[in-house]
Amino acid sequence: MSDSLLRTRDGHHARVGFVELFFDLVFVFAVTQISHSLLHHLTWEGALHAAMMAAAVWWSWIYTSWVTNWADPERVPVRVALFVLMALGLVMSTSLPEAFGEKGLWFAVAFVATSMVRSGFMLFAARNDAMLKRNFQRIIIWQMGSGVFWIAGGLSEGELRTGLWLAALFIEYISPAMFYRVPGLGRANTAEWTVEGGHMAERVGLFVIICLGESLLITGATFAEATWTPEVIAAAAVAFVGTLAMWWIYFSAAHDAASDVISKAEDPGTLARRGYTYCPILIVAGIIVTAVGDELSLVHPTGHVEPAVAAVLIGGPLLFMVGGLLAKLAIFERWSIPRVVGCVALAALWFAVPFVTPLVLAALTTAVLIAVAGWETVSLRAG
Repeated sequence: MSDSLLRTRDGHHARVGFVELFFDLVFVFAVTQISHSLLHHLTWEGALHAAMMAAAVWWSWIYTSWVTNWADPERVPVRVALFVLMALGLVMSTSLPEAFGEKGLWFAVAFVATSMVRSGFMLFAARNDAMLKRNFQRIIIWQMGSGVFWIAGGLSEGELRTGLWLAALFIEYISPAMFYRVPGLGRANTAEWTVEGGHMAERVGLFVIICLGESLLITGATFAEATWTPEVIAAAAVAFVGTLAMWWIYFSAAHDAASDVISKAEDPGTLARRGYTYCPILIVAGIIVTAVGDELSLVHPTGHVEPAVAAVLIGGPLLFMVGGLLAKLAIFERWSIPRVVGCVALAALWFAVPFVTPLVLAALTTAVLIAVAGWETVSLRAG
């Protein structure tokens, strides 16, 4: 057996291993923590904090998915590295509710340690691959730069912590777009990134499944504790159907086609960076916000729709739709008319807010999701 820790690129689909699925369990907890945090702090500040935590959690997860696209999780050292990352991820997830409070330093240390362990391991795993090794040398330098802001923010409080962590997230997210350019080391060449499209598509799809599952858990738990009036039953049905519609939209025929496009592309790294690194964060955020909206509509299905509740009920599906629109554009380089219309229709629902109840507004957003899913399905069959 070769002593290489990297996957063998033989043209076949690199299947997702059980250890990768096991690793994802930590992030089920993280997504739940973010949803609950937003639900209990439904303010502009609470929304900003939830968005920042979602961005950090997604970034930690997607970087690990890139690593397992290169490293072979069937090799024992790779598995051990994933177990270490799981432990750090658990610390990060448990500190999320108090990340802007007493556990800020715990969160920052866990996030930075995850980055250092992951990139440091890849420097070892790719020691015989000059291109990949040089790439992770650049990456770890950028992560050290952002790490300064993460740790400084953890040691700070209030608005200063928020500002420092926003700076850290800016560095994290701008680095791939800057091709990890480092003086003396040059910049990365995405055309040289040996991305296995099927594996990347499957990994991101599994994270979306995690978020959709978390949405169903919230719906089920809230419904179980509620008094089963006709309005509450209707709200539970609407939430369930809305989750199905989001699944339908994401896991359409385009999802399978995207992996083929990446596999056959001259520059698969660029497509994977655009379509599976940046765009899905909006999809994930949309599902998380929608889950909060589902719980609110279940608890208070009737009555006046407060502005914060309306923002969640409309904003969740809208974020999901915009993310799906941009992801499809990034991969196929053409606009999806059904998703464009869906975005416009969801935004237009704001004008209906003064005249509807939370249940009716949730039903209207779900109707838009179903319409888009059906339109795309019919269009694909007709084509």
